[in-house]
Amino acid sequence: MAAAKPSLGRVLPGSSILFLCDMQEKFRHIAYFPQIVSVAARMLKVARLLEVPVVLTEQYPQGLGPTVPELGAEGLQPRTKTCFSMVPAVQGELDARPHLRSVLLCGIETQACILHPSPSPGLCSHLGLSLTSFCPQNTALDLLDRGLQVHLVVDACSSRSQVDRLVALARLRQSGAFLSTSEGLILQLVGDAAHPQFKEIQKIIKEPAPDSGLLGLFQGQNPLFR
Repeated sequence: MAAAKPSLGRVLPGSSILFLCDMQEKFRHIAYFPQIVSVAARMLKVARLLEVPVVLTEQYPQGLGPTVPELGAEGLQPRTKTCFSMVPAVQGELDARPHLRSVLLCGIETQACILHPSPSPGLCSHLGLSLTSFCPQNTALDLLDRGLQVHLVVDACSSRSQVDRLVALARLRQSGAFLSTSEGLILQLVGDAAHPQFKEIQKIIKEPAPDSGLLGLFQGQNPLFR
C-alpha cells in the first residue's frame, strides 16, 4: 500500500502516538478543564482499542499534583518533567519508534508546553513554575523540528487565557501543525466501519464531545485563521 503523503496529514494507527500533556490536579482552574480532560479520555480509550501507543507527562508533580483520575490513565507510567516541553522526557520513546509519523497532542496549556520549543536543560530546571504554561506549544515545535507531523486535538487543549489559546492555535497552524477535532482524528484512525473495533469506538463517540468554547474562538472573520 502506498505511504500516506505527509502534506495531507493522514493519520494511521501503526505510525501514530498519543501524547497526553500535564492534565494535573493543580490545573483544574484552567478554562474548560473538565471538558478537555473528558475529550482526552476519549482519545485514550480509542488509542487503547487500536493499540496506538500513549505517553503521559506530569509537570513537577511535587507541586502541581498527579494526573487527574478522570483521565482514566491507570496503567500508564507518567514521565515526570520540569522542562516546558514533553519531548526531552520522552526522547527514548520517540527514538525507539523509527516508523513514527504522527503525534496526536492533547493537554495544557496550549500556548505553553504544546507550542513553544524547549529551553536548554539547565534553564528548564531553574525557571521554576512560572512558565508551566509553555508545555503543549513547546512540544509541538520540538516535534515539528524532528520532522514529525503534529495533530493538535483542539477540543482537548486549553489555556488559562482564551486569548493565549486562540493565538497559540493560529501559531501552531502557521508552523505546520494540523488542527483537528477528537472525532475527526478518531474516525481517521479507525478508517472503516468494518474495523473489528468500530462498534466499541462508536459507543465512545456516540455522544458529541463536550463544548470547550471553540466556537467562540473560530466564529466570525477571525484574522488569525484566514
